[in-house]
Parts: sequence; C-alpha cells; structure tokens
Amino acid sequence: MPVSYEGFWNILADKSISPSSISKLAGISTSTLKRLRQNEEVSLSTLCKLCSFLDCDLGKLVCYIPGEEPVTNKKVSTFNIGSRRFLGNKYKLLSFITRVVDSHCEDVRSIADIFSGTGSVASAFTDRQVITNDLMYSSYLCNYACFGSQKYRKSKLLGIIARYNALYSSEENYMTENFADTYFSREDCSKIGYIREDIESRFSDNEINQRERAILIMSLIYAMDRIANTCGHYDAFIRNSVFDRHLIMSLPDVGNSNNPGNECFNEDANELVKRIYADLVYIDPPYNSRQYCDTYHLLENVARWEKPQVYGVARKMDRSKMKSLYCTRSAESAFKDLIKNISARYILFSYNNMSQKGDDRSNARISDTVIYNVFNEKGRLTVFEEEYRPFTTGKSDIKDNAERLFLCECCHD
Repeated sequence: MPVSYEGFWNILADKSISPSSISKLAGISTSTLKRLRQNEEVSLSTLCKLCSFLDCDLGKLVCYIPGEEPVTNKKVSTFNIGSRRFLGNKYKLLSFITRVVDSHCEDVRSIADIFSGTGSVASAFTDRQVITNDLMYSSYLCNYACFGSQKYRKSKLLGIIARYNALYSSEENYMTENFADTYFSREDCSKIGYIREDIESRFSDNEINQRERAILIMSLIYAMDRIANTCGHYDAFIRNSVFDRHLIMSLPDVGNSNNPGNECFNEDANELVKRIYADLVYIDPPYNSRQYCDTYHLLENVARWEKPQVYGVARKMDRSKMKSLYCTRSAESAFKDLIKNISARYILFSYNNMSQKGDDRSNARISDTVIYNVFNEKGRLTVFEEEYRPFTTGKSDIKDNAERLFLCECCHD
C-alpha cells in the first residue's frame, strides 16, 4: 500500500528530535528509520510505539497516497531447493534414494535427515513427518524455511523482496567494511548488509514471524551464491574480476501447509539422535577433510549475522566451534557412536566409494570395514550402488565414482 511518513518527519522537526535520538530513546532500529524515510512498509506495532513516544495519533504520522503504483507489483521470480551449488548435494540422486526407500522400507511415516545440508533429501518426503538437522546455521535456516510448519504470508514476502530488489544502497556497513570488491562488488556488499540488517529489524519489530525471517534469509543466501565471485566455494575469490552480475532475490517455492509434526534442529547429530525417534534416519555426513564451515564461511557469517572479526585473504571468521568430527581422524569413532544411539526401524546411510581414489583431502574418512562392521552389529544390511559424478570445488576428475546407499533394518532387543 503506497503511504507517506512525511508527518512523522515533520513531528521530529517540530520537537527538535534527531533520528539518532529517537532510535535510541524509542528503540527503533536504523533500518526501520530508513524504511520510514523511503516510505516503505513498517509494522503497525512500530508505528504504535512511535505514537506512544511522540504522544500523537497514528494519522499524524502516516497517510495513504491514492493512485501510486506500489512496488509490490514488480515481478519476483521463484526458485526450488535444488538450485544451489553445494558440496554433497543429493538433489540429482533423489530418484535413487526414494526408489530404495519405497521398495525396501515398510510403513515409513517419519524421516529424520540429520546431516541435511540444503534439505534436498528431506524435500522428497514432505508427504510424511520430516525432521532435519545440520551443524551449519545457514543450512538450518534454509531447512526451517522449507519444512517449518509455521504459516507465512506469501504476498507480504513478495512485497519485501520486490523492495529489496529495487533498492540502491551506498551505505557503509559490516559487509562493505570486510568484503567489498572480493566475493562481491562494493555496491552489492552494501545492499547485502542493508538487507540482512533490515530482515533482523523487521523480525525484532514483530513485522515478520520466525519462518518469514528464515525464508528471507534463505532468499538472500541463494541470491548471493548465484553471483559470488568464486569457483563454487568461499575458500578464495577470483582476483581482478569484473562484477557484471548483481544481487536479485527470488522467493523460495516452499509449502504453506507442511506437516505440523515437522522439526528442524541446529546441533551435533550425535547428540540429537539420543533424544529423537524416526521410522527412517537418513545419514549423509561429510565424506572427507573439507569442512563445510570453511567452504561456506561467508554465507554462514551472513546467516548468523553476529558481525565477527574476519581474517586473512579469504576473510574468514573464527569457525572453531563449527567443525565437524566427520572431517577428522575421529570420524570413525563418531560414526560408531552415532549408529549405536539411533532409535529407528531403518537407517539409510549415503557414502561414496572414494576411500582411496583422490588425494588425501578427498579420501573418505570412514573405511568400508568400519561401515560394514557397525551396521552388521545394528541389524540386517543391504547395499545399493549407482554411478554418480558429484559437484566438487576443484578440478577433480575421478573415474568410476559411485554413490552407495547402505540400508540397515535395525534389530531391537
């Protein structure tokens, strides 16, 4: 709805109140003030807070402007969960995975994807209860956006994204100070920083709910990944590049009537399995020594939005608390502990045949011997295999790569 907040600014001028003062005294964020300056939508609770602070009626602050074309009419495209470049993404293997589950697992009503990443595997089972988990907060947000049961307002999000796409920002912020002309141009860094701050402001002002916040952050992450000046990961950026693509956000195509029993977690999978149950637990841990928090540190930084200090040429934050044991020499002991504590009728484990095919960093951390021994102790094991060429971050050209599915029908005492 086209509105004007000229009355608000006139009241500030009459009372000799500066924008910075009302931001501090009334608890209004700077991004909200910027939306007021640009006559953009602001939540009713924020306007009521201003009315209370300024001791005036709502009509004194805002007025409707008939005949103006709202920015929300500008077309916003959509995207699906599988459209992101991501190490280990199983989107192209979904037919293989679903075929195994449908043919060899009986009466599966709940599925837990405990190393969910982009959530592509969980997306194949939305007709059942879905539990997702990932150690990366950025992945957790994307999973909550896709599978959370909280309702979201599509028209509202379309309007917000349309405004973001129309935005030109030249402000200095955390992103310009740390990442300008590296992974993104200075202009796009300014826009990313403004948008991320604005999302948090809208959430704290109760203008958007928790799932709408997650959907907007997911939209921003995917938009960043589409234009990033990289070879598919954030271990390095390409020097002396021309930034000829710019940030345009889209709306993720997610359901608004998800199973009310769906749950999304952001924690250590080994701890989570001790307190959840699912008919089938799907396991797709990291294969090798490449930590996801290293590869996607910038997207994780923007998702968390804690604005930490960054270091080195790649501009990485401290990631010591985000490391996965499955990328280390402790992978096999972590795997044994995980399987022992899983409560399920079926376990489906995805692991390729890369144990000795690449360089040391590419080699799988869990040996076939350990895999077979652990599952044979847990129940009855069947193995399925399909040729697959995975997405990599380098120039690997390894032949005869296959994805394997280890299906364990668990024995219960």
